[in-house]
Amino acid sequence: MLGIITAINEHIIDTTPVQRQASFQEPHSFPFSLCISAIKDLETLVEVAGQQYYGDDKKWNFIAVTEAIKVLVRLALFRNSGYKMLLHGGETPNVENSPNDLSDQHGDGGFPKPGQNHGPNFLRNGNGQNPWKPESRALSGLSRFGENASMISEPVSLRRIQNRHAIMEPRMAVVQRPTLATILCEKGVYGALFVIGEMLFITRPLFYVLFIRKYGIRSWIPWFLSLVVDFIGIGFITRVARSVGGGKEQEFCFSPAENNELKRRKLLWALYLMRDPFFSKYTRQRLESTEKLLEPVPVVGFLTSKIVELVIGAQTRYTYMSGS
Repeated sequence: MLGIITAINEHIIDTTPVQRQASFQEPHSFPFSLCISAIKDLETLVEVAGQQYYGDDKKWNFIAVTEAIKVLVRLALFRNSGYKMLLHGGETPNVENSPNDLSDQHGDGGFPKPGQNHGPNFLRNGNGQNPWKPESRALSGLSRFGENASMISEPVSLRRIQNRHAIMEPRMAVVQRPTLATILCEKGVYGALFVIGEMLFITRPLFYVLFIRKYGIRSWIPWFLSLVVDFIGIGFITRVARSVGGGKEQEFCFSPAENNELKRRKLLWALYLMRDPFFSKYTRQRLESTEKLLEPVPVVGFLTSKIVELVIGAQTRYTYMSGS
């Protein structure tokens, strides 16, 4: 529950618009990242409560329902973001612009062009505060959060007057999101591979839990199927990432954050060593043999035994959630 409260506080600060992004943000978008973080924190409570009251076998029913909800939210985020890569499973908004977009914004509401003098107050908001500081963003976020809450209790007539004033003011720039048909038409085969790879990454945890629910945690079938789905999905996206420089209509420009996300997903393959039945058959035996080998060493043996105990105790958290 404390994790959910922390996620809400971070969401208020992170979604506070700064000056250079104010004209490109949507003020009333659904907080998908906050919803995903809350579901992941709530999933731990669901697992523990299900195991406590219904046992190890029936707890997978509740975990499957939670994973299904998470998949639906991630698919909605994937569509709402214009089919961008999900960063950290959707917990981090993918708002970083591509290199082409950055070049267009340097002289029009984006970064200042070199040589332009904006004065000492360029990076300050209307209150004279630096919007890049976390304290200023937190205060601005709480203020905006309170204004949105007060709008709910205001009379309808007052909101109509405010809407009229808003219509008279110049509208903010609206960013057109690409649709699925647009991606498939413009990017061709690489666009289809990217969408399929991302959807495999989103739905993989749900399929894994469903197969565990059917075959059991000790079966090799869920482990192999999850690994195969991961290999295929990341393989598709890696093939798309290597297609830069090909046909002009099929060129994908991944941002640095998206390239780091692709590397992070590949590193998550190491967590398959912590999943049953591989962990019980191989990993645990190697850890215990290493512990016995280093046990005679005075300090190293003690630290190794504590590390092995910690790894074995935390192994259950990696049985199905790694990369989810």
